[in-house]
Amino acid sequence: MPDATTLDQANLQAIFKAYDVRGTVGDQIDELLARRIGGAFVAVTGASSVVVGYDMRPSSPGLAQAFAQGATQAGADVVMIGLASTDQLYFASGHLDQAGVMFTASHNPAAYNGIKMCRPGARPIGAETGLLEIRDAVSTEVVGERTGQITEQDVLADYAAHLLSLAPIKGRRLKVVADAGNGMAGLTAPAVFEKLGDAAELIEMYFELDGTFPNHEANPIEPANLVDLQARVLAEQADIGLAFDGDADRCFLVDERGELVSPSTLTGLIAARELAREPGATIIHNLITSRSVPQIVTELGGTPVRTRVGHSFIKATMAETDAIFGGEHSGHFYFRDFWRADSGMLAALHALAALAEGDQPLSELLAEFVRFSSSGEINSTVADQESVVGELETEWSATPGVSIDHLDGLTVAHDDWWFNVRASNTEPLLRLNAEGRDEATMTRIRDDVLTVIRRDQ
Repeated sequence: MPDATTLDQANLQAIFKAYDVRGTVGDQIDELLARRIGGAFVAVTGASSVVVGYDMRPSSPGLAQAFAQGATQAGADVVMIGLASTDQLYFASGHLDQAGVMFTASHNPAAYNGIKMCRPGARPIGAETGLLEIRDAVSTEVVGERTGQITEQDVLADYAAHLLSLAPIKGRRLKVVADAGNGMAGLTAPAVFEKLGDAAELIEMYFELDGTFPNHEANPIEPANLVDLQARVLAEQADIGLAFDGDADRCFLVDERGELVSPSTLTGLIAARELAREPGATIIHNLITSRSVPQIVTELGGTPVRTRVGHSFIKATMAETDAIFGGEHSGHFYFRDFWRADSGMLAALHALAALAEGDQPLSELLAEFVRFSSSGEINSTVADQESVVGELETEWSATPGVSIDHLDGLTVAHDDWWFNVRASNTEPLLRLNAEGRDEATMTRIRDDVLTVIRRDQ
């Protein structure tokens, strides 16, 4: 019998995060907990049917099966789609109009696992939309008036076909290098590229599904994890490189020169494509996305809307504004026609479609979307985060020409630059993002802010 300490309130408080459940397998997450969460999920959401997928981590199949047992005991039917990317699970939730649950710890190391949950139509469940109620219901075992049934369904081919219907690729043949990081893109990318036929040549890197991540962490936001892809793009003289995270809901690009492409730049490109399809549409961008994104959207006749960081905020704002697309600097891209859910593969297909339509190399295609110099996200360990943020606001509020807002942390903006400092929800970290009109301006602002943040270190 698994150790019931995973049901302790202290443990539940630790593993239920703002958007999902995440912790180490064995001591924080086990099959007993997964079964209880299955019952609690049904009790809180009222779901009559739940579609369940899981990633390539060794613990994922057992946890998913345990969740299914708890959900069926609570009275819901369960459709198991087996190994899947997170965006494949969102597809299944939207396509089948069922609540959805994905077992994955995304880019976290092998010792971790977790659970992402949504209502029918891939509508997100977060701390403010039911996740904490599910946490609080875990302590009670739920038994329904009936026992649900568990069935299996393969949705991979339908998922691939749907993505290609949203971003069809026509034009010149492309040579594409993709690094799956031993994550779930190793399953989904072949299914998608098979349907492309002769439109693209796919060169695979680390496509073997392996939740121990033997080659590098499946976290492409860290430049060190993209070095192999950069080298392979150059060696193959490829048109583009694609890097996916562990559950393949995020995608990062490498251009034909082996240079990294900012997710803000890809946001600008996709925004332009979506506005060409639906002139005047609304585009969502979070507050640490490059200032170039709202500029481009405005120039093209669209309406840019700024939001907090995090998928639940972006998806809620998309629903409120009927936005056609949303992008985050972390590599998450959201599409109204994909149930407002994020899909790294669909973002990649938009990049491939734009590239195939012309004869420019990727670096030239994207040049018009690169207008500022960005620091990227810089994390600093800070014990008293509130005090340091207050000190920053006091110091910078006296600067002529600045505006200050608190939409998400502290943002200080000037005509020539801006910076944002946000506290981590789960760690004693402050996260800094800075941008300037040129490299020298960005470097000066970045270093001035870091001097305050790290003054006592």
